[in-house]
Amino acid sequence: MIDKSNQQSFQRLRLNLRQLEVFLATARGGSTRAAADRIARSQSAASTSLSDLEAALGIELFDRIGRRLLLNENGRALLPKAQALVEQAAEVQALFMDEHAAPLRVAASFTIGEYLLPSLISHWTQLHPKSHVHLRICNTSEVITAVAGFDVDIGFIEGAQTHSDLVVQPWLDDEMVILAAPGHELANRCATARQLADATWVLREHGSGTRQITDEWLLKNLDQVHVGFELGSTEAVKRVVAASDALGCLSRYAVTQSVEDGHLVELRTRLPKATRKLAIVLHREKRLGRATTEFLAHCSAAEQHSASVVFHSV
Repeated sequence: MIDKSNQQSFQRLRLNLRQLEVFLATARGGSTRAAADRIARSQSAASTSLSDLEAALGIELFDRIGRRLLLNENGRALLPKAQALVEQAAEVQALFMDEHAAPLRVAASFTIGEYLLPSLISHWTQLHPKSHVHLRICNTSEVITAVAGFDVDIGFIEGAQTHSDLVVQPWLDDEMVILAAPGHELANRCATARQLADATWVLREHGSGTRQITDEWLLKNLDQVHVGFELGSTEAVKRVVAASDALGCLSRYAVTQSVEDGHLVELRTRLPKATRKLAIVLHREKRLGRATTEFLAHCSAAEQHSASVVFHSV
């Protein structure tokens, strides 16, 4: 016997997953043209789907500013629910198709993305051969923006920055170290605060978690900090330090191999240690799928092992 009440409920549904997919792509791209490119549809089809969705809901989801479409209050309210529905549909589809599930989207700040996650991801894919991880490496501010905008599933950050829509989970401990070229005059000495204050520094750019803690540490303990270079990557900082008489300040995770190889030296100083907590960030309203939950558990297990074992075992 058919339950007529359930039948009527299904008949009342006026939107579909394709419309939600177009809505999500438009929210990320800022236009139906960009949305069409993201999901391989024509612009007219994308525009029609978006119009049909707004008509079905009886509201507008975007503010039209020139050719740009910017999420309004209604669109922001729909975004996490639409994201969850589309992701659940992808998981259901993957159950019955000989295809891989949707890739896990991860954003990480430079130190984590370049020095910690590669081995973790490699081990993860060995354990889950059908799983794919798309890793975006950028500074902490950009990671937070990506997670807040549902552009990625998980973020890994170094700084203390946060966002009202995000949940921050402490992850690994880290320590900052001061670096110099092997031939630097301070290489085999314990550098004084005066010598450090008189030095030229090579630092990461503003917006990075490394720069944030470096500024806090050095400015608190030195009379002045003369910044000669501001660079957008950790590798660039290491190369400039190795080729000059300037000093650098980076995460111990990022410099261990370079120090062991003799390309850089860690300076001894009388400054107090500078430590920080690396963190995982998630959107408050995002539904975590099975792959995301399992990958988080995989990364969290790293806390139970020393960094030398976990991150150099690949």
